[in-house]
Amino acid sequence: MNESSKKFYKLLGVVMAFVFVISMTMSNNSFAMGIKRIFPPWCKQGDPALHQGYKFNAITVDNNPDYHGNITTVTLHPKSSLVLYIGGNIFFVLPRLVKAFLKEYPNVKHVFYITIPPGILIRMWKHGDTITLGNLTMHVVPDVYMAGAKKLNYTNKIGMTVGKKVTYVTNDLEIMTDKGNPYHITGLKSFLNPKLKLSMPNPEWEGIAKQIKMSLIKAGGKKLEQAVYNYGVKSGRVYLTHIHHRQTPIRIMQHKSDAGVNWYSEVKFQEMIGNPITGVKIPASQNTTALYGAAMTKGAPNKVAAKEWLNFLKTKTSLSIFERYGFKAP
Repeated sequence: MNESSKKFYKLLGVVMAFVFVISMTMSNNSFAMGIKRIFPPWCKQGDPALHQGYKFNAITVDNNPDYHGNITTVTLHPKSSLVLYIGGNIFFVLPRLVKAFLKEYPNVKHVFYITIPPGILIRMWKHGDTITLGNLTMHVVPDVYMAGAKKLNYTNKIGMTVGKKVTYVTNDLEIMTDKGNPYHITGLKSFLNPKLKLSMPNPEWEGIAKQIKMSLIKAGGKKLEQAVYNYGVKSGRVYLTHIHHRQTPIRIMQHKSDAGVNWYSEVKFQEMIGNPITGVKIPASQNTTALYGAAMTKGAPNKVAAKEWLNFLKTKTSLSIFERYGFKAP
């Protein structure tokens, strides 16, 4: 090999190393910008709505299942309707819960509820109770906002919710992975494994991320927390979700991710419906318990129904439904 060839291959090696470093330090946001070109909507101006509110497109997942009911009916009949903005991780409880509520309060004829991350719901409220999904714009004014109890302190401060908050159940964290735990995950410290691909909630709008970070620090100090939410994200090993209760189980079942941290109730629900999902317990000393709360929204169209719903959340009937899915009394 002559001298010019040696220089060429040396330069090629440097270029390839540079490309590798750049690719390994790409953030999930950079990845998302590229993948947005693949998934619709492809038309930049496909929605003719004059006020589109907050634009929320959770790429790679169909989040339409998080919008429940007839939006036209509740808009036309607000005094016989109940509209709920709900932090999404209790979506599987709502069918039974709403059915039981309607049986006890027949004056409420129509219910519409949204189950997306609490931070996104706040953004929706700030944009005039309006949200755009792809090319579909929806406007619906809530009667009640439901999220982590601490989040309600913030919504009271900004004027989104009013009055006394109601707390009704608690929930713990659990690791979600493939059925049978083929990656032999023993706990949160297993997340230090550089070969383990993770799906984790985005701290920007998913409240659960704060509890997860606290648990990571309890289990392995700042080193573990940074390995997941800093270096893991930069390397592409950790995928940050828009809607963890949809994306994490789907990504695991599609073998795009090996594991992620969800609420215990979410793992239990996936097991209940027969999906190939397994939970790995996080010990109490490392776990972080969430307290769930709800409050009436400012300008609620149906204050009577809002108060009835808040009262219902405190009943034995409501608690028994939540307990079915692993939630506990406060």
